[in-house]
Amino acid sequence: MKTAACVLTGFVVAGAAVWAAGLLYYAGWGPEWLRTALALGLLVLTALAFAVLPRRRRTLIGFGAVFAGLLVWFFSLSPSNDRDWQPEVAVTPWASQDGDMITIHGVRNFVYRTETDFEPRWETRRYDLSRLDSADLIAVYWAGKAIAHIMVSFGFGDEDYVTMSIETRKERSESYSALGGFFRQYELVYVVGDERDLIGVRTTYRRPQEDVYVYRLPAQRERVHRVFLDYVRTMNNMRERPRFYNTLLTNCTTGIFMHARVNPDRIPLSWKILLSGYVPAYMHELGRLDTRLPFAELERRSLVNSVAHAAGRDPGFSRRIREALPVPPAVGAAR
Repeated sequence: MKTAACVLTGFVVAGAAVWAAGLLYYAGWGPEWLRTALALGLLVLTALAFAVLPRRRRTLIGFGAVFAGLLVWFFSLSPSNDRDWQPEVAVTPWASQDGDMITIHGVRNFVYRTETDFEPRWETRRYDLSRLDSADLIAVYWAGKAIAHIMVSFGFGDEDYVTMSIETRKERSESYSALGGFFRQYELVYVVGDERDLIGVRTTYRRPQEDVYVYRLPAQRERVHRVFLDYVRTMNNMRERPRFYNTLLTNCTTGIFMHARVNPDRIPLSWKILLSGYVPAYMHELGRLDTRLPFAELERRSLVNSVAHAAGRDPGFSRRIREALPVPPAVGAAR
Protein backbone atom coordinates (compact mmCIF):
# COMPACT_ATOMS: atom_id res chain seq x y z
CA MET A 1 0.00 0.00 0.00
CA LYS A 2 2.85 2.38 0.84
CA THR A 3 4.52 1.67 -2.48
CA ALA A 4 1.26 2.19 -4.36
CA ALA A 5 0.72 5.50 -2.55
CA CYS A 6 4.23 6.64 -3.47
CA VAL A 7 3.71 5.72 -7.12
CA LEU A 8 0.35 7.51 -7.21
CA THR A 9 1.87 10.61 -5.57
CA GLY A 10 4.67 10.54 -8.12
CA PHE A 11 2.19 10.53 -11.01
CA VAL A 12 0.21 13.38 -9.46
CA VAL A 13 3.32 15.48 -8.86
CA ALA A 14 4.62 14.80 -12.37
CA GLY A 15 1.28 15.76 -13.94
CA ALA A 16 1.03 18.90 -11.83
CA ALA A 17 4.60 19.88 -12.70
CA VAL A 18 3.98 19.44 -16.44
CA TRP A 19 0.78 21.51 -16.22
CA ALA A 20 2.58 24.23 -14.24
CA ALA A 21 5.40 24.29 -16.79
CA GLY A 22 2.84 24.64 -19.59
CA LEU A 23 1.23 27.54 -17.74
CA LEU A 24 4.58 29.32 -17.35
CA TYR A 25 5.39 28.78 -21.04
CA TYR A 26 2.05 29.75 -22.58
CA ALA A 27 0.74 32.34 -20.11
CA GLY A 28 3.99 33.56 -18.56
CA TRP A 29 5.83 36.83 -18.87
CA GLY A 30 8.37 38.08 -21.35
CA PRO A 31 9.83 36.70 -24.57
CA GLU A 32 9.72 33.05 -25.54
CA TRP A 33 13.26 32.30 -24.34
CA LEU A 34 12.39 33.52 -20.83
CA ARG A 35 9.14 31.56 -20.71
CA THR A 36 10.98 28.46 -21.93
CA ALA A 37 13.64 28.91 -19.26
CA LEU A 38 11.04 29.31 -16.51
CA ALA A 39 9.10 26.22 -17.64
CA LEU A 40 12.19 24.03 -17.93
CA GLY A 41 13.57 25.43 -14.68
CA LEU A 42 10.43 24.44 -12.81
CA LEU A 43 10.60 20.88 -14.17
CA VAL A 44 14.30 20.49 -13.40
CA LEU A 45 14.04 21.96 -9.89
CA THR A 46 11.03 19.77 -9.09
CA ALA A 47 12.86 16.63 -10.20
CA LEU A 48 16.01 17.57 -8.29
CA ALA A 49 14.08 18.47 -5.13
CA PHE A 50 12.36 15.10 -4.95
CA ALA A 51 15.55 13.24 -5.90
CA VAL A 52 18.00 15.00 -3.57
CA LEU A 53 16.24 16.56 -0.59
CA PRO A 54 15.96 14.11 2.33
CA ARG A 55 12.56 15.06 3.70
CA ARG A 56 10.01 14.13 1.06
CA ARG A 57 7.03 15.31 3.10
CA ARG A 58 8.42 18.85 3.35
CA THR A 59 9.38 18.76 -0.32
CA LEU A 60 5.82 17.74 -1.20
CA ILE A 61 4.36 20.55 0.93
CA GLY A 62 6.71 23.08 -0.70
CA PHE A 63 5.78 21.88 -4.18
CA GLY A 64 2.10 22.03 -3.26
CA ALA A 65 2.48 25.64 -2.12
CA VAL A 66 4.17 26.64 -5.41
CA PHE A 67 1.52 24.81 -7.44
CA ALA A 68 -1.30 26.42 -5.44
CA GLY A 69 0.18 29.86 -6.13
CA LEU A 70 0.32 29.15 -9.86
CA LEU A 71 -3.24 27.83 -9.74
CA VAL A 72 -4.46 31.04 -8.08
CA TRP A 73 -2.68 33.06 -10.76
CA PHE A 74 -4.24 30.92 -13.52
CA PHE A 75 -7.77 31.55 -12.24
CA SER A 76 -7.03 35.26 -11.85
CA LEU A 77 -6.50 35.63 -15.62
CA SER A 78 -9.43 37.58 -17.04
CA PRO A 79 -10.89 37.43 -20.56
CA SER A 80 -11.52 40.62 -22.50
CA ASN A 81 -13.34 41.87 -25.57
CA ASP A 82 -10.91 44.78 -25.95
CA ARG A 83 -7.70 43.61 -27.62
CA ASP A 84 -5.99 44.13 -30.97
CA TRP A 85 -7.88 41.32 -32.70
CA GLN A 86 -7.24 39.70 -36.04
CA PRO A 87 -9.65 41.27 -38.56
CA GLU A 88 -11.75 38.10 -39.01
CA VAL A 89 -12.81 38.25 -35.34
CA ALA A 90 -12.55 42.01 -34.75
CA VAL A 91 -16.26 42.58 -34.08
CA THR A 92 -18.22 41.30 -31.08
CA PRO A 93 -21.69 40.47 -32.48
CA TRP A 94 -24.87 41.18 -30.54
CA ALA A 95 -28.59 41.07 -31.19
CA SER A 96 -31.77 42.92 -30.28
CA GLN A 97 -35.34 41.63 -30.50
CA ASP A 98 -38.63 43.32 -31.33
CA GLY A 99 -41.38 40.75 -31.36
CA ASP A 100 -40.49 38.16 -34.02
CA MET A 101 -37.80 40.37 -35.53
CA ILE A 102 -34.22 39.65 -34.47
CA THR A 103 -31.64 42.25 -35.48
CA ILE A 104 -28.06 40.99 -35.41
CA HIS A 105 -25.27 43.55 -35.43
CA GLY A 106 -21.88 42.42 -36.68
CA VAL A 107 -22.76 39.80 -39.31
CA ARG A 108 -19.58 38.93 -41.21
CA ASN A 109 -19.77 39.03 -45.00
CA PHE A 110 -16.18 39.51 -46.19
CA VAL A 111 -15.30 39.69 -49.87
CA TYR A 112 -12.16 37.62 -50.47
CA ARG A 113 -9.49 37.89 -53.12
CA THR A 114 -7.24 35.45 -51.24
CA GLU A 115 -7.40 34.05 -47.70
CA THR A 116 -5.42 37.02 -46.36
CA ASP A 117 -6.47 39.69 -48.89
CA PHE A 118 -10.10 40.65 -48.37
CA GLU A 119 -12.54 43.49 -47.96
CA PRO A 120 -13.98 43.41 -44.41
CA ARG A 121 -17.74 43.79 -44.29
CA TRP A 122 -19.65 43.80 -41.00
CA GLU A 123 -23.36 44.15 -41.55
CA THR A 124 -26.56 44.60 -39.55
CA ARG A 125 -29.21 42.12 -40.66
CA ARG A 126 -32.77 41.40 -39.59
CA TYR A 127 -34.27 37.93 -39.29
CA ASP A 128 -37.93 37.02 -38.91
CA LEU A 129 -38.41 34.27 -36.32
CA SER A 130 -41.74 33.33 -37.86
CA ARG A 131 -39.81 32.20 -40.96
CA LEU A 132 -37.11 30.24 -39.10
CA ASP A 133 -37.76 26.65 -40.13
CA SER A 134 -34.49 24.75 -40.46
CA ALA A 135 -31.01 24.18 -39.09
CA ASP A 136 -28.06 22.51 -40.77
CA LEU A 137 -24.90 21.03 -39.30
CA ILE A 138 -21.68 22.08 -41.06
CA ALA A 139 -18.48 20.08 -40.55
CA VAL A 140 -15.12 21.38 -41.80
CA TYR A 141 -12.08 19.07 -42.08
CA TRP A 142 -8.46 20.00 -42.74
CA ALA A 143 -6.34 17.35 -40.97
CA GLY A 144 -7.92 13.90 -41.09
CA LYS A 145 -11.26 12.67 -39.83
CA ALA A 146 -10.80 12.92 -36.05
CA ILE A 147 -10.92 16.71 -35.78
CA ALA A 148 -13.36 19.09 -37.44
CA HIS A 149 -14.69 22.58 -36.99
CA ILE A 150 -18.44 22.37 -36.45
CA MET A 151 -20.88 25.18 -37.26
CA VAL A 152 -24.67 25.52 -37.35
CA SER A 153 -26.57 27.39 -40.06
CA PHE A 154 -30.15 28.55 -39.48
CA GLY A 155 -32.53 28.85 -42.42
CA PHE A 156 -35.36 31.33 -42.81
CA GLY A 157 -37.70 30.06 -45.51
CA ASP A 158 -34.96 28.27 -47.48
CA GLU A 159 -33.74 31.59 -48.85
CA ASP A 160 -31.98 33.47 -46.06
CA TYR A 161 -29.38 31.69 -43.90
CA VAL A 162 -27.20 32.84 -41.03
CA THR A 163 -24.29 30.74 -39.80
CA MET A 164 -23.07 30.60 -36.19
CA SER A 165 -19.42 29.62 -35.73
CA ILE A 166 -17.88 29.36 -32.24
CA GLU A 167 -14.17 30.10 -32.61
CA THR A 168 -10.94 31.12 -30.91
CA ARG A 169 -10.54 34.89 -30.85
CA LYS A 170 -6.89 35.48 -31.72
CA GLU A 171 -4.97 38.71 -31.43
CA ARG A 172 -3.00 40.01 -34.43
CA SER A 173 0.26 38.60 -33.05
CA GLU A 174 -1.16 35.18 -32.15
CA SER A 175 -1.32 31.89 -33.99
CA TYR A 176 -3.39 28.94 -32.85
CA SER A 177 -1.94 26.33 -30.51
CA ALA A 178 -4.02 23.43 -29.24
CA LEU A 179 -1.82 23.24 -26.12
CA GLY A 180 -2.06 26.99 -25.59
CA GLY A 181 -5.82 26.60 -25.61
CA PHE A 182 -5.61 24.80 -22.26
CA PHE A 183 -3.98 27.82 -20.58
CA ARG A 184 -6.43 30.69 -21.20
CA GLN A 185 -4.53 32.02 -24.19
CA TYR A 186 -7.56 32.77 -26.33
CA GLU A 187 -10.94 34.28 -25.80
CA LEU A 188 -14.05 32.67 -27.25
CA VAL A 189 -16.02 34.43 -29.98
CA TYR A 190 -19.30 33.78 -31.77
CA VAL A 191 -18.74 34.59 -35.44
CA VAL A 192 -22.10 35.24 -37.07
CA GLY A 193 -21.80 35.23 -40.83
CA ASP A 194 -23.13 34.87 -44.33
CA GLU A 195 -22.58 31.38 -45.76
CA ARG A 196 -20.79 32.89 -48.75
CA ASP A 197 -18.14 33.98 -46.26
CA LEU A 198 -17.95 31.23 -43.63
CA ILE A 199 -18.30 28.35 -46.11
CA GLY A 200 -16.78 30.05 -49.16
CA VAL A 201 -13.51 31.05 -47.51
CA ARG A 202 -12.95 27.40 -46.56
CA THR A 203 -13.87 25.81 -49.90
CA THR A 204 -12.26 28.36 -52.22
CA TYR A 205 -9.64 30.60 -50.63
CA ARG A 206 -7.84 28.72 -47.87
CA ARG A 207 -4.72 26.81 -48.77
CA PRO A 208 -4.70 23.93 -48.39
CA GLN A 209 -8.40 23.76 -49.17
CA GLU A 210 -10.68 22.48 -46.43
CA ASP A 211 -13.46 19.93 -46.94
CA VAL A 212 -16.90 21.28 -46.02
CA TYR A 213 -19.92 19.03 -45.43
CA VAL A 214 -23.45 20.38 -44.97
CA TYR A 215 -25.84 17.99 -43.22
CA ARG A 216 -29.51 18.92 -43.24
CA LEU A 217 -31.11 18.29 -39.86
CA PRO A 218 -34.65 16.86 -39.64
CA ALA A 219 -35.38 19.50 -37.04
CA GLN A 220 -38.81 20.49 -35.77
CA ARG A 221 -39.51 24.23 -35.87
CA GLU A 222 -39.91 24.70 -32.12
CA ARG A 223 -36.61 22.98 -31.41
CA VAL A 224 -34.82 25.17 -33.96
CA HIS A 225 -36.30 28.30 -32.38
CA ARG A 226 -35.11 27.31 -28.91
CA VAL A 227 -31.55 26.66 -30.08
CA PHE A 228 -31.37 29.83 -32.17
CA LEU A 229 -32.59 32.01 -29.29
CA ASP A 230 -30.13 30.32 -26.94
CA TYR A 231 -27.32 31.26 -29.33
CA VAL A 232 -28.59 34.85 -29.28
CA ARG A 233 -28.76 34.96 -25.48
CA THR A 234 -25.24 33.58 -25.12
CA MET A 235 -23.87 35.93 -27.76
CA ASN A 236 -25.35 38.94 -25.95
CA ASN A 237 -24.12 37.68 -22.60
CA MET A 238 -20.57 37.34 -23.95
CA ARG A 239 -20.64 40.93 -25.11
CA GLU A 240 -20.76 41.95 -21.44
CA ARG A 241 -18.97 38.95 -19.92
CA PRO A 242 -16.34 37.52 -22.28
CA ARG A 243 -15.18 33.94 -21.90
CA PHE A 244 -12.01 31.97 -22.47
CA TYR A 245 -11.69 29.27 -25.10
CA ASN A 246 -10.58 25.84 -23.91
CA THR A 247 -9.27 23.25 -26.38
CA LEU A 248 -11.19 20.39 -24.77
CA LEU A 249 -14.08 21.86 -22.78
CA THR A 250 -15.14 25.18 -24.33
CA ASN A 251 -14.89 25.01 -28.10
CA CYS A 252 -16.99 24.91 -31.26
CA THR A 253 -18.46 21.46 -30.60
CA THR A 254 -19.07 21.58 -26.86
CA GLY A 255 -20.75 24.96 -27.40
CA ILE A 256 -23.21 23.42 -29.86
CA PHE A 257 -23.78 20.52 -27.47
CA MET A 258 -24.68 22.97 -24.67
CA HIS A 259 -27.03 24.98 -26.91
CA ALA A 260 -28.82 21.80 -28.00
CA ARG A 261 -29.57 20.99 -24.35
CA VAL A 262 -32.34 23.62 -24.31
CA ASN A 263 -34.51 20.98 -26.01
CA PRO A 264 -36.08 18.11 -24.04
CA ASP A 265 -34.56 15.35 -26.20
CA ARG A 266 -30.98 16.10 -25.24
CA ILE A 267 -27.96 14.67 -27.04
CA PRO A 268 -26.13 12.20 -24.76
CA LEU A 269 -22.56 13.16 -23.95
CA SER A 270 -20.01 11.02 -25.81
CA TRP A 271 -16.29 10.95 -26.58
CA LYS A 272 -17.35 11.60 -30.17
CA ILE A 273 -18.30 15.12 -29.15
CA LEU A 274 -14.80 15.73 -27.80
CA LEU A 275 -13.28 14.30 -30.99
CA SER A 276 -15.33 16.65 -33.11
CA GLY A 277 -14.68 14.99 -36.46
CA TYR A 278 -16.96 12.14 -35.41
CA VAL A 279 -19.91 14.39 -34.55
CA PRO A 280 -21.76 13.88 -37.88
CA ALA A 281 -21.47 10.08 -37.59
CA TYR A 282 -22.61 10.27 -33.97
CA MET A 283 -25.62 12.39 -34.94
CA HIS A 284 -26.47 9.80 -37.59
CA GLU A 285 -26.26 7.02 -34.97
CA LEU A 286 -28.72 8.96 -32.80
CA GLY A 287 -31.15 9.43 -35.70
CA ARG A 288 -30.54 13.20 -35.81
CA LEU A 289 -29.53 13.09 -39.49
CA ASP A 290 -31.17 11.43 -42.50
CA THR A 291 -31.02 7.73 -41.59
CA ARG A 292 -32.58 6.57 -44.85
CA LEU A 293 -29.01 6.56 -46.20
CA PRO A 294 -25.98 4.76 -44.71
CA PHE A 295 -23.69 7.36 -43.18
CA ALA A 296 -20.92 6.80 -45.76
CA GLU A 297 -23.37 7.64 -48.57
CA LEU A 298 -24.83 10.60 -46.69
CA GLU A 299 -21.33 11.93 -46.06
CA ARG A 300 -20.38 11.59 -49.72
CA ARG A 301 -23.47 13.46 -50.87
CA SER A 302 -23.06 16.19 -48.24
CA LEU A 303 -19.66 17.44 -49.48
CA VAL A 304 -20.28 20.90 -50.98
CA ASN A 305 -16.80 22.01 -52.06
CA SER A 306 -17.25 21.92 -55.80
CA VAL A 307 -20.66 23.58 -55.88
CA ALA A 308 -19.64 26.19 -53.29
CA HIS A 309 -16.55 27.03 -55.32
CA ALA A 310 -18.65 27.38 -58.47
CA ALA A 311 -21.27 29.52 -56.70
CA GLY A 312 -18.72 32.12 -55.62
CA ARG A 313 -20.51 35.34 -54.56
CA ASP A 314 -23.82 34.34 -56.14
CA PRO A 315 -26.70 35.78 -54.02
CA GLY A 316 -28.26 32.32 -54.37
CA PHE A 317 -25.20 30.64 -52.81
CA SER A 318 -27.13 28.96 -49.99
CA ARG A 319 -29.80 27.61 -52.31
CA ARG A 320 -27.23 26.30 -54.79
CA ILE A 321 -25.16 24.35 -52.26
CA ARG A 322 -28.34 22.64 -51.00
CA GLU A 323 -29.86 21.67 -54.35
CA ALA A 324 -28.29 18.20 -54.38
CA LEU A 325 -28.28 17.57 -50.64
CA PRO A 326 -30.49 14.80 -49.22
CA VAL A 327 -33.56 16.35 -47.60
CA PRO A 328 -34.46 14.54 -44.37
CA PRO A 329 -38.09 13.69 -43.58
CA ALA A 330 -39.93 16.01 -41.23
CA VAL A 331 -40.00 15.06 -37.57
CA GLY A 332 -43.06 14.87 -35.36
CA ALA A 333 -44.29 17.53 -33.00
CA ALA A 334 -41.98 18.59 -30.17
CA ARG A 335 -42.53 16.92 -26.83
